[in-house]
Amino acid sequence: MNSINRKAWVVSIDMGYGHQRTAYTLRDFAFSGRVIRANNYEGMPKEDKRIWHSTREFYEFISRFKKIPLAGDLAFSLFDRFQEIPSFYPKRDLSKPSLFLKRISKMIKKGWGRDLISKLKDRNSLISSRFDRGEIPFITTFFTPAFMAESFNYPGEIFCVICDADISRSWAPILSSKSRIKYLAPNSWVVNRLKLYGVKDENIFLTGFPLPTENIGTENMELLKNDISYRILNLDPEARYRHNYKFLINEYIGDLPDLTDHPLTILFSIGGAGSQKELVAQYIKNLKEEIKNKKIKIILSAGIREEVKRYFLKIITDFGLGKNVNDNIEIIFEKEIYDYFYEFNQRLKETDILWTKPSELSFYCGLGLPIIIAPSIGSQEDLNRKWLLRTGAGIIEEDPKYAREWLFDYINSGRFAEAAMQGFIETEKLGVYNISKVCFGSNENH
Repeated sequence: MNSINRKAWVVSIDMGYGHQRTAYTLRDFAFSGRVIRANNYEGMPKEDKRIWHSTREFYEFISRFKKIPLAGDLAFSLFDRFQEIPSFYPKRDLSKPSLFLKRISKMIKKGWGRDLISKLKDRNSLISSRFDRGEIPFITTFFTPAFMAESFNYPGEIFCVICDADISRSWAPILSSKSRIKYLAPNSWVVNRLKLYGVKDENIFLTGFPLPTENIGTENMELLKNDISYRILNLDPEARYRHNYKFLINEYIGDLPDLTDHPLTILFSIGGAGSQKELVAQYIKNLKEEIKNKKIKIILSAGIREEVKRYFLKIITDFGLGKNVNDNIEIIFEKEIYDYFYEFNQRLKETDILWTKPSELSFYCGLGLPIIIAPSIGSQEDLNRKWLLRTGAGIIEEDPKYAREWLFDYINSGRFAEAAMQGFIETEKLGVYNISKVCFGSNENH
């Protein structure tokens, strides 16, 4: 198939990292590799910008405010009710729209998003006529742009990539059974949830979450298997897991190297709002002797927030670890978010344990990364946490003040090696390739 026929409008929003990180993995589908930000594009009407801006400001404020005792928890719990996910059982009709969904739909009917879709329709006509191709697919990592595309009659197929292990009613439109939006689901749980919300079976595709291909390689996963082979050595220093499950390692990865190629490495990734940086400081304080002695390497992900980078540099200095910076302490920071995602994915190749709240990064357990689960923020992350535990790839963090004790107990027992293999085996890893087949080729993954 001609490369122009494998291009789409890839649309995201720059509210937190989750939807942008998901879109980043699909950037090769986008024209000129550029993902469109539905809430921040050139020529956006002032009213559209105002609506998006107020939503983003409130989201980031409430995430930070949650840290304030009592008042923060109360305010966040009220906000969380709008995105609450109902219990799956007993199975029942959950197609009734929520108040939050009704509010979104009302704003779209008043014209929110019309400008974006009109611009894409115009570009679609120009490209289709110039290159003699059909309508261009619209692929978004957030539900609101999908609703806009359908409401304002975008002519091509509309795909919505879901980046959580379970979803609220807000992801499906009010008239879900009549919608033409096609959903690309990360797991079977989301598939069944969409059906309860009234989405037609033929509009649901189980693709898996789109993990970065630079960490996977081709569909043979040669890069990923190579990285895991070294990781297992660091996570199982006493060979307990390798002794008991040698057959499993041989079947899924192959022969392991004799020696590892990097020190035991932990990557701490906090959310886009920077709300958990103080918790990371507790870990570093407790592990500072192991860091000084180069027993472990620490990678701190500051994202694109300068203030988070400055905070990390301060605590590193305060704990007497300044000499270790750029040696066995690294900080990932970039001014541009896609530069950050690139650097983050490169560091994952040498990472042995990923510490993160259960965001979209939960699916990165598919890269054979055991995940230390930081406290979740909101009901959405509670369910991601539940999914991680069910796969066996996630481990609930113990008290950070005793990290040097429980962390190495888990490593020496082979528990982290087991979690790494569980995530690799149980989680779909070829989401990008599967999404490509659904959007541009055969629908064999339906």
